[in-house]
Amino acid sequence: MVIIFLSPVMVAPTSPTISPIVIVEQPKPVIKDHYLFLNDLGHQESGNRYDIVNRFGYMGRYQFGKSTLRTLKIKVSKEAFLSSPDLQEYAMQQLLCYNKQKLQKYIDKFDGQIVHGILVTESGLLAAAHLGGAGSVKKWFRTGKIKEDGNGVKITSYMKRFSGYELYL
Repeated sequence: MVIIFLSPVMVAPTSPTISPIVIVEQPKPVIKDHYLFLNDLGHQESGNRYDIVNRFGYMGRYQFGKSTLRTLKIKVSKEAFLSSPDLQEYAMQQLLCYNKQKLQKYIDKFDGQIVHGILVTESGLLAAAHLGGAGSVKKWFRTGKIKEDGNGVKITSYMKRFSGYELYL
């Protein structure tokens, strides 16, 4: 009979290796939020000037036409509209809500998808509707036809430029 005695193996203690902690500052992401959307859209439309009227008669920071104001049931004189930043901001909020209601079916179905070569986002669609009307955006979905405004700006350029903002509506 053979008896083998096993003893535990002893290992010399070692100090743990300490890795230096390296902190790399990450650039803070630009949050494209509702207020930045309004600022950027206002800048595109009028240079963020509340008192401006373009050659076609569109007024204010967001370049509202009289027919759009009538649609929103805002009945004021041109002078009253141009002299009231609060009214212009109210009109813009109303128009965003109005267009979102008109385009909700398309937002729900296509948000995040590529349609006619363009990434569809809620903010891009609402900017395009601001430029050319909700009807022109619907027509673009159905036919691919791209409406332009009087200056030759295409609704698809607004879809791209104003894509990816987080709107609070």
